[in-house]
Amino acid sequence: MEYKDYYKTLGVARDATQAEIKRAYRKLARKFHPDVSKEADAEARFKEINEANEVLHDPEKRAAYDALGSSWHAGQDFRPPPGGVHHDFHFGADEAAEFSDFFSSIFGREFHPGAQTQRRRRGQDQTARIAIDLEDAYRGATRQLRLDIPEIGADGRVTSRTRTLNVRIPPGVTQGRQIRLAGQGGPGINGGHAGDLYLEIEINPHRFFTTDGKDVHLRLPIAPWEAALGASVSVPTLGGTVNLKVPPGSQSGQRLRLKGRGLPGEPAGDELVMLEIVTPPAATDAAKAAYREMAERLHFNPRAEMGV
Repeated sequence: MEYKDYYKTLGVARDATQAEIKRAYRKLARKFHPDVSKEADAEARFKEINEANEVLHDPEKRAAYDALGSSWHAGQDFRPPPGGVHHDFHFGADEAAEFSDFFSSIFGREFHPGAQTQRRRRGQDQTARIAIDLEDAYRGATRQLRLDIPEIGADGRVTSRTRTLNVRIPPGVTQGRQIRLAGQGGPGINGGHAGDLYLEIEINPHRFFTTDGKDVHLRLPIAPWEAALGASVSVPTLGGTVNLKVPPGSQSGQRLRLKGRGLPGEPAGDELVMLEIVTPPAATDAAKAAYREMAERLHFNPRAEMGV
């Protein structure tokens, strides 16, 4: 569904007062009322204006809407966070048809405009991203997270309060995994339980490794004689350096597996090592002579299969 920018619809700033919202709504409602407006899209615009006003003129619904964050833009594809953003408001069937699916995803399908209720309501679930290094994903870590929480002042203005959380990152987390922090989301209404906070893990790029789930991938440079004759070479892993046996006759692109050397878990991931043969530079006369001797003695044509 499309994200609705209610502030843009009414032409007001996000920190507009209730009086400013009221004036903007009245001006637009007069302009686009279907009974008087000659605009071709008057009816559709009038519905959009009424929906925006329904949210922004009500402090509770405005707070729930603002909690979605300010980085959204009108028309963007909107996907509710895990657990949804549903709030327990009530409205009748006649009014329901006037509101968009976006409105309903936040406030439900049972809202009565103007109705006052003292029911307890659970707070909104929220999401945030947290970037960590691959070593932190392997060993686990504790990180400090700062969140801006929207609040409504006595004058009706929406302000933000900064909250600091100490977050424990468990060993073995993978890219995109969500960590649920119960009760750390939006505050409840009328004594209701707070929502949950979902942290989505983003692993920073690493100098050597890439990840695929719990598996770790590494491109390992080897010398031509190590590939041709076989060798035992040192290989970096997240848990430290280990020895890897390179079989004789190995080729570039060949993959070798280090079982259980990926991210920890049940089962642990593996480290997949892709061999990459690196040719020594012919930077000296001795090196050039060695290459000429190889060419004369080996009679090797790497393009033989192409018939050239």
